[in-house]
Parts: sequence; structure tokens; C-alpha cells
Amino acid sequence: MERIGRSGERELLRSWGSEIEQGTLRQALTSARCAAVSGPVAIMPDAHVGIGATVGSVIPTEGAIIPAAVGVDLGCGMIAVRTDLVAADLPDSLDPLLAEVERVIPAGFAAHPRATKAGERWLGANPLPHPEGLNRKELARVGPQLGTLGGGNHFVEVSLDEAERVWCVLHSGSRGIGNRLATRHIDGARRLCADLQRALEDRDLAYFLQTDEQFERYVEHMLWAQRYAFANREIMMDALLAAVGRAAARRPAERERINCHHNYATREMHEGRSTWVTRKGAIRARVGDRGVIPGSMGADTYVVTGLGNPDSYQSAAHGAGRRMSRRRAKRDVSIDDFRESMAGRTWQHDRAQRLVDESPMAYKDIATVMADQADLVRVDHVLGAVMNYKGC
Repeated sequence: MERIGRSGERELLRSWGSEIEQGTLRQALTSARCAAVSGPVAIMPDAHVGIGATVGSVIPTEGAIIPAAVGVDLGCGMIAVRTDLVAADLPDSLDPLLAEVERVIPAGFAAHPRATKAGERWLGANPLPHPEGLNRKELARVGPQLGTLGGGNHFVEVSLDEAERVWCVLHSGSRGIGNRLATRHIDGARRLCADLQRALEDRDLAYFLQTDEQFERYVEHMLWAQRYAFANREIMMDALLAAVGRAAARRPAERERINCHHNYATREMHEGRSTWVTRKGAIRARVGDRGVIPGSMGADTYVVTGLGNPDSYQSAAHGAGRRMSRRRAKRDVSIDDFRESMAGRTWQHDRAQRLVDESPMAYKDIATVMADQADLVRVDHVLGAVMNYKGC
């Protein structure tokens, strides 16, 4: 861990990365100087430039919160289930399973035709608080998108661990409703800071103080969207397990289930103080916390246990982290190289052109990321994907 920068008596930055670009460090230092931030910002080894706050950063705030630091995919995260199946239980060809997963787990950014029964039950028990301000079209999507993958870097994988046991792995968040709620509050924080003339080095670091009228409304929406994202992954995982069961000709039993956010904020105690901790691309890694840290779609996924390092606010990296922007990856990564990197996996090879910005070459090396954070988590399992399904 490296300590970087000071402002008076205050330490600004702690970094775990051996491959961090200067632009990323500059952005992280800017966020660390924000008046809302109450302690050093922790930079994970997968860090890269984001909007306002760095993706792969952990930001403490006391009596304040920065909506853009939490991000627009509120509650985005990972879920993984270890089953009682082994590699020999899977069929020789996983192409039919890929087609079945695409059928039972809708992907993409559009609305979907209807809500699942599980989704309807969850929404019945967890209605959206304060829906005023959302239009009819936005509200109509809340139910049908619960149990859907989305696009971008969201994915589904069937993987094998070191003992050839079958795992089901999934990455997704709070879908359109989380984005819409977050965007409203990000815009609201910008307007408020401008109206009150709160000094900001970056307008995307606009914040609410606990004394602001908008603070509680944002927290209500944020926490609800985080619960929605958690439930979204649970519903899709149940559908994925059923699909794998049909492919294996028997329903798999669950041996372990891990569901963790990596874009979220929560109140925690650190150094004896109650603090809002924003993890923008980071998982919580208290002593004993279980976590899932994926690489790129052509790399391994790591199942880990937290070591509770206080310097990182008991946090760890959330994945490999981008090395190239999407635009650069589309320009510089060849389709042939992309296809070669995916050898040995069943995937949407016919959509390689659409998925090239998610190719392994666009991401950092996940093994290096894990080595950099050996003092943050213990590696329990390394998962190699045999089937990958991306939202595109």
C-alpha cells in the first residue's frame, strides 16, 4: 500500500495498485480534496478513471454523500453459487445451455414484456418510495426489468473451480430504475451546490450534506435501489440454476451462495466514527466477508474471504478494471485476437463485433490485481468459465 499526497495535516490517498495511470491518480486526488470527504480515499488495484470519482475507489464521508461517487448503477454487484455438480455432469456441448440462458435471462437495455412472479412478489413487499418525478414509462419498466441482466459489462457464466466443481456466476445491478433515480439526484446535487456556491474542483463531486432537505430522499432511493439490485441477481440466479439443471438432467443443489454489491454506499463504523462509506467499484472485505471478484470475459473469477484491513476501510477490488476505454477497444482490438482469447469457452462468438469492447485485452490482468491486494482478501477458489453470456 502506498500513501500519496497530503492536504495540511490530512492524508489524501492510499493506493494498492501496481498499474495505476497518472490520470487515475489525479482524479482520485481531486475527489480526496472534496470538502465532503472525511478521510483518505482508498484506491484499489483495478482503479481507472470514472465520472467524478475514480472507479475502484473507497470514499469516506461524514454527514455527507456524493451521489456521482456512488454512481448510476446503484447496487451493481456479483452473485455466485457453488453447486453439487461437477464438470462430468455437464453435457459435451454447452451451446444449447447458452441458448437456454439467453431465453430465461433477458439482456440488453430495453424494457421486457412482463414481470416474473418472483419480481412481482418482491415489489409488492418493497414498493418504490417517493415515485413522484418519474414518468409513466419509467415506472412501467420497474417490474419487467427485475430479473434481467442489462448490457455493458454485465454477464452470466458457468464456471469450474480447481476441483472441477460447477459454479454459476452473474454480474448485474439495478437496471433502468437505479440509473434514473441516481441521475435525478446527481443533477439535484449539482444544482444545490451551484445555488449554495459550494466550491467544487469537479462538478461531478457535488454532494448533499445531512442537513440538506434532499439528503434523506437520496438515501431512501439509493438504499431501495441497492435492495432491488440484490433481488435482481437472486431472481436471475434461480433462473440460471434451473437452466443448468435442465442441461445436466437434474436440479443442482446449492453448496454456497455469495451475493455482494460493488457500487454502493452504506453507514459503517471506522476508527470509532459512524461514516458513510462509498464503494465505487469495490467490495466490502471485513474479516470473514465472502466476495466475488471477476476478471474479464476471458479470464478467471476469484472467490475470496475478506481480511478486514482497516487502511482500505475493509474493502477490496471489484474486478480486473478497464485498461482501455470502450471506444479505444473497438478501434484497437482485432476480432481475431478477441476470438483467440475466448478459445475453449462457449460464448456468443457470432456477436464478437458487438462485444469487442469487453474483450480481455481491454482489461487489466486479474492475477496482478489479486497479487496487489493480498493484504485485503484471501483467495478461496479460482473459477474458469466454460460458458459466457453477455448482455449486448
